[in-house]
Amino acid sequence: MYQLEEPIYFYLLLAIPAIVVLFMIVLFWKYRVQKKFADSRLLKKLSPDRSSFKSLLKISVFCFALAALIFGLVNPKIGTKLETVKREGVDVVFALDVSKSMLAEDIAPNRIEKSKQLITQIINSLAGDRVGIIGYAGSSFPQVPITTDFASAKLFLNGMNTDMVSSQGTAITEAITMAKTYYDDEEQTNRVLFIISDGEDHEGNIAQIAEEAASEGIKIYTIGVGTIAGGPIPIKRNGVLQSYKRDQNNEQVITRLGEETLIEIADQGNGSYIDGNNTKEVVEEVTAILNGMDKKEFDAKQFTDFKDQFQWFLAGALFLLIVDALLLERRTAWLRKLNLFNERE
Repeated sequence: MYQLEEPIYFYLLLAIPAIVVLFMIVLFWKYRVQKKFADSRLLKKLSPDRSSFKSLLKISVFCFALAALIFGLVNPKIGTKLETVKREGVDVVFALDVSKSMLAEDIAPNRIEKSKQLITQIINSLAGDRVGIIGYAGSSFPQVPITTDFASAKLFLNGMNTDMVSSQGTAITEAITMAKTYYDDEEQTNRVLFIISDGEDHEGNIAQIAEEAASEGIKIYTIGVGTIAGGPIPIKRNGVLQSYKRDQNNEQVITRLGEETLIEIADQGNGSYIDGNNTKEVVEEVTAILNGMDKKEFDAKQFTDFKDQFQWFLAGALFLLIVDALLLERRTAWLRKLNLFNERE
């Protein structure tokens, strides 16, 4: 198994044919100039030590040195062994409320950004668990399927916003129903669903759907984001505040944290309610909850212990460049003195 650290440097190999073409042009030019100066027999007498083979050898050595240098920049890595990594954990799904009320700024910077910060910090505290992310407002949608790739999960989480769902409202029942399809491992006994929301405008028979999820082994924990006092819902364009949301009577809408609804959902789901205003306390409580659960062990095979190989290519390039510097475009005097074929008696 191998991998290339910087494959973009392979484009530099295009310089080699360009150098060869340029060399051939120069060689042809020299041939024409020398032909005008003298014929071939006279030229050999005037410069007996000149070697046409040496010039071809020099350009070949230089091209190989350049190729080795480029491969050194690419830095091929070779995997030295195949290792089986044992992981232990639970399946954790986050259902994030992306309704317009999450734009309220009663908690800095606003509710939805605070929610994403909470989820990110929770993911950072996880070890061998699997995570999935669902977004919901008037309807729910899968954002990240259950995975052990935390980096990708956080990347997709960062892109979530209140414009992802056109229909407004808070269809928490749809989010719970979708979450049940995320747990694809029948042997996993501990399944956790964290609902991050301000608790406003929840629709549907929440108690019943939460009980059904609990009967399937899914524990539902709710994290409330916002304040009891609440705040207006800003309407912005390109980050600039335009106005605040108003109702049919042209009165400013104030959205408040609905703790009662979130507590009810958690109670029906055999979980608990968590105040989401303090990130550190939330992460500590979530960590304690997950650590108190039995972990399922599963194996994940992966190539490990990749070793850099660039040094061999750089050493080869350096050697070839030294050889190129020592090669002269004329016949070497010491080579003639060897008298290998008894030319002189």
